[in-house]
Amino acid sequence: MVRKKRPREHIIADLSVNSVERYVFLCGYSVERIEYDYGYDLLIFTYNADGEIENGQIYIQLKATDSLSVLADQKTITFTLARSDLELWLSEPMPCILIIYDAKDSQAYWLYLQAYFESLEGFDLSKAGESVTVRLSKHNILNRQAVKIFAKLKNDVLSQLQGVIRHNG
Repeated sequence: MVRKKRPREHIIADLSVNSVERYVFLCGYSVERIEYDYGYDLLIFTYNADGEIENGQIYIQLKATDSLSVLADQKTITFTLARSDLELWLSEPMPCILIIYDAKDSQAYWLYLQAYFESLEGFDLSKAGESVTVRLSKHNILNRQAVKIFAKLKNDVLSQLQGVIRHNG
């Protein structure tokens, strides 16, 4: 009798979720796993110094790999994303963070997707192919400090939105 086997892809996917959850919890925040993945894997909820929940959330897309693609400079990671995912992420006002988990080194790297594409001069998603390759700095290591940065990005977006509401209200 041959039993079902757990594939490596499932193991490293779980490890990637675990690595994010740990840092989120260490910051005193909470995380919700998305059961049906249509472009997001996790939602991070943040809390103020009194433990009260804050408005907004941070969207996380996780990608786990055993073969990290690093450029010759050894400082830049490349990863290919589906255009259909980008259409969702780039239309979202709250921060969408791509996290690439390198299972061989048990290390994760992150990219703030909206800011990345805003910084690309002349980038037009409507003219992109079915996939787009992004570049992440190996300096963007996932840790507690990174999760605090994500929370600040979220709060910055909320401040901008509230400013627009006050201005137009």
